Amino acid sequence: MNTENETLDRRPAGSVEAASGGPDRVDSPFGELGGGRRRALRWSLYVGIPLAALVVVYFVTRGAKQPAEGAGHDHGASPAADSGRSVMLSTDEAKRIGVTYAVASVGQLSREIRTVGQVTFDETRVKAVSLKVDGWVERLYVDFTGQAVQADAPLLAIYSPMLVTAQEELLLAKRLQAEVVRASSDARTSAADLLSSSRRRLAYWDIAASDIARIESTEQVQRTLTFRSPVSGFVVEKNVLQGQRIMAGDALYKIADLSTVWVEGDVFEQDLPSVRLGQPVTAELEALPGQAFRGRITYVYPTLNADTRTARVRVELRNPGLRLKPGMYATLHLTGAGRVGALSVPRTAVLSTGERNLVFVKRPGGMLEPRLVAVGVASDERIEILRGLTAGDTVAASATFLIDAESNLGTALGGMGDMPGMDMTAPTRAPNDRKTSPSARPAPAPAPAPKQERDHSRHPGTGHEGQER
Repeated sequence: MNTENETLDRRPAGSVEAASGGPDRVDSPFGELGGGRRRALRWSLYVGIPLAALVVVYFVTRGAKQPAEGAGHDHGASPAADSGRSVMLSTDEAKRIGVTYAVASVGQLSREIRTVGQVTFDETRVKAVSLKVDGWVERLYVDFTGQAVQADAPLLAIYSPMLVTAQEELLLAKRLQAEVVRASSDARTSAADLLSSSRRRLAYWDIAASDIARIESTEQVQRTLTFRSPVSGFVVEKNVLQGQRIMAGDALYKIADLSTVWVEGDVFEQDLPSVRLGQPVTAELEALPGQAFRGRITYVYPTLNADTRTARVRVELRNPGLRLKPGMYATLHLTGAGRVGALSVPRTAVLSTGERNLVFVKRPGGMLEPRLVAVGVASDERIEILRGLTAGDTVAASATFLIDAESNLGTALGGMGDMPGMDMTAPTRAPNDRKTSPSARPAPAPAPAPKQERDHSRHPGTGHEGQER
């Protein structure tokens, strides 16, 4: 018992056994560390955990405040500030990138409407060919689609029992008229009426007068009779074959006269007030570059397409030489009613991003200032400015995209200086220093230690070693 007490008294006062007041060993999560080290580790945990929590809270609250601060900065900015900064260009720099200038002026501005259309047949010049009798096709004179035909040219020859019967009645009426020459006037009148009725029946069935006269002159019934084209044009549809049985009313051919064609295009709803009947239109076709065809609007459809919000217009064009072919695409140019006293600039001076329209106003000394504008109607060359400019302002009329890129680059570089941890201030350098990048920050040179201390550290055991420690 005394031995154990002596052993316990020899243990350090900061040990686990002494702290617990018992001889039993207490396991520590830090292993067998000395009492001083355990206290230091315990205090570091007490201080480190709250400090880490404070750091996390700082960064979270700092990230939440940044958007609000940025929003407040935007409200104080001018409308043009979002689109970039002013750009300084000398005369040589402007010439090098192709910058030209124009003056905003007041005058009459015509509204230009451009739309895409397609060439189609003139429906008033398309003829469907069908027969009024039943029969069988004995011969085809026009036997392929696209073939050109002239008016009164033969199309096909058919055999029809109805036509044979009609020819026999015609010849019978003609013989009867010859027999009643010496009869009474009533008999002669009846015979003449019967002959006229027989001729009229064949004519109503579209038998040509020349064919009827040949039947009377030869006094022979023709097995087949020929049907002829009612118009000149091109066969755009063919639905008959040789030897085919046809019924009355079947559409055998469709023939289109292409001396005049239509171009039908879609005009947006907001442009309809500028469209009227008889309005002159210029059509350009990709298949015929460099050629312009002039016509007039002959019809505006009374309905609007609910999906595209467009209305269809019809333009009639003459087609000399048959250069315009149905199915071709065309670009229609319509000139609407002009605006008097409109402030306008060249269309190339306005840089449109889809959400805003921007121009660069020239200031004294070559400074180009970005300015937001509101635009109105436009023609091929000029565009109306509703707000943002005054008459006499000089604006950049070309290379606006390059100027905008330079302006936005200046805005981006200037804005980086406001970001935390970013300093866009150029470093100060002596006249003899080598040129460095403006964004590079020179590193400070470390201060040299005193020579006396360095000498003492190299010779341990001297009298000054304890002082250095």
